[in-house]
Amino acid sequence: MHHAAAHFSSESDNRSFFANRLIRSILFSAVFLQLGIWIRNFAILLFVTEQTNKDPIAVSLISVAEYAPIFIFSFIGGAFADRWRPKRTMVFCDLLSAVSVFIVLLALTFGGWQAIFFATLVSSILSQFSQPAGMKLFKLHVPASQMQMGMSMYQTIQAIFMIVGPVLGTLVYFRFGVHTAVVLIGICFLLSAAVLTTLPKDRAAPSVQPARLTEDIKSGLHYVLANKIFLYMASFFLAAGLALGIINPLGVFVVTEHLGLQAEQLQWLTAMNGAGILLGGMFMMSLFRRMPPRVMLMVGFLCSSAAVAIIGTTTSTGAAFAAQFAAGFFVPFIHISCQTIMMSHAEEAYVGRVSGIMNPIFIGGMVLTMSIVGILKANLPLGVLYGMAAALFLVGAIGVVPLLRHKQSGPAAATAHAGGFRH
Repeated sequence: MHHAAAHFSSESDNRSFFANRLIRSILFSAVFLQLGIWIRNFAILLFVTEQTNKDPIAVSLISVAEYAPIFIFSFIGGAFADRWRPKRTMVFCDLLSAVSVFIVLLALTFGGWQAIFFATLVSSILSQFSQPAGMKLFKLHVPASQMQMGMSMYQTIQAIFMIVGPVLGTLVYFRFGVHTAVVLIGICFLLSAAVLTTLPKDRAAPSVQPARLTEDIKSGLHYVLANKIFLYMASFFLAAGLALGIINPLGVFVVTEHLGLQAEQLQWLTAMNGAGILLGGMFMMSLFRRMPPRVMLMVGFLCSSAAVAIIGTTTSTGAAFAAQFAAGFFVPFIHISCQTIMMSHAEEAYVGRVSGIMNPIFIGGMVLTMSIVGILKANLPLGVLYGMAAALFLVGAIGVVPLLRHKQSGPAAATAHAGGFRH
């Protein structure tokens, strides 16, 4: 009887989850956005590579245009997301992204190909405003019992595009050229904006707004520093970012040095990782009522550490590919659990700023180790570097330990949903 009741409850939750108009709209919007982003990423990469004859500085500027706004605008965007109406913010950001893309199209028509960097830069800046607004919408409209499943669905969409996105972007560029690719990017952003217009109407803005943005930023920092949960989260966000920054650029060396394969075989190692993320996200959806996010987080860090250690030491192709799949499989355990915990424990008024602080910590750690991994690789064996990454995942697991013992308290507890740590 208990199992039958649990099964019925799960089916009922699934039906109500997909009946939620906000969830459907955000997920459909995510599909169009991911489509536009992956066409943009690969079309621009291939176009710049072709135009500059593989100039590494020009190619690296694409990454600068993509990552620099995260540090400069993430917290500011989060503060504005807490002040502005979230639906309106997301719609306008997608519309402005589309406008910027069509401006780039005009520049390309008249020969100014360097304007292609502008599309990536503007889109990345605007995403620092729209992403925290999306988190705020989740907080406002999605019940705590469905939060983790919503995050899992979103992660699954991203994983699908990690696999098919590079193929689609490359196909569009070589079959139709850069002009058609840019038009398709703009159309994808417009379709995302159109889907977002179906979201429930924004609540009326509070009649009293803080006089200055700096006051919002200060109060956001005080809020995070006063909440132990967010301080614990900052530690394992940083550890995960540092670890991923080490291993992300080293896949090609695993393939060529340890496995003795051609560099072209890296695509299959990457595909295994993407397939692992996809299945991990789907598996998370089945676990969302059975395992608390803090436990999933611990499992994710421990298993990621073991998988990374195997990748860095094995010379067996089968073992390396299996470990790469496992490493991808447990990415959603870390990512979705972090997002769920953050959303459950941030008050509605602070969701944007909390997100705006946490994300740069993760990205900052990743960019820091990515920038020095070349020097490290020149002086240390590959196995040692993967051992360092595995150790950082273990540090992340240690950072989760206080959460396993933590009782919900502090300023966020009063308005936190019934989910989070008390599953």
